[in-house]
Amino acid sequence: MTPTMQPFVTGLPQPSPPGGPAWEVAFLFPLQGDWSEEEYLALDTNNLVELSDGCLELLPMPTVFHQLIVGHLHNLFHRLVAGRGIGEVLFAPLPVHLWSGKFREPDIIYFRPHRVKDVHGQPEGADLVVEVVSEGEENRYRDLVTKREEYAAAGISEYWIVDPQERQITVLVLEGQTYREHGVFKPGTVASSVLLPGFSASVDAVFAAGQSIQ
Repeated sequence: MTPTMQPFVTGLPQPSPPGGPAWEVAFLFPLQGDWSEEEYLALDTNNLVELSDGCLELLPMPTVFHQLIVGHLHNLFHRLVAGRGIGEVLFAPLPVHLWSGKFREPDIIYFRPHRVKDVHGQPEGADLVVEVVSEGEENRYRDLVTKREEYAAAGISEYWIVDPQERQITVLVLEGQTYREHGVFKPGTVASSVLLPGFSASVDAVFAAGQSIQ
């Protein structure tokens, strides 16, 4: 076994040899399952990272396609919300505190007026969130299943799932402790909001935005 594959001798981490990975750096951080909220919020990284039950979950790096869709939707939401003076619309990276030990980073977040109590900290929950689903089965399961359950449990009134693979937008509305489908909007249709009456987004225009760079 080479030295780089044998990091322990007598129970202590040994220095990595030149040219090898710096295995010992990992010992500067908590083990998965042991991360506190304070340690998570103190992370200095360019990656999108969420905290779930003491574990870090690294999100995929956004693509240009992903960000163009997010930007298009954010502009639509912001135009309506700012025009009516009914709160604020922000976007990732912004960790949202769902409950003790749980932070998620929705792509777009809407807050009703006066919901955010401290602009220098992380918001407690949200009123509407949007996730643009990234490629890969793990990412799809996180947005379609896990976050659907978590955002409902956190009392978020409306959840938009923008799914480029299926070319559809699902709008979920909270009823009690679970979501019901307000609509699964396909190409040629217009997605609408219950929480924000009058807000709509053309499904075709949303996905066309991802291809808008020439």
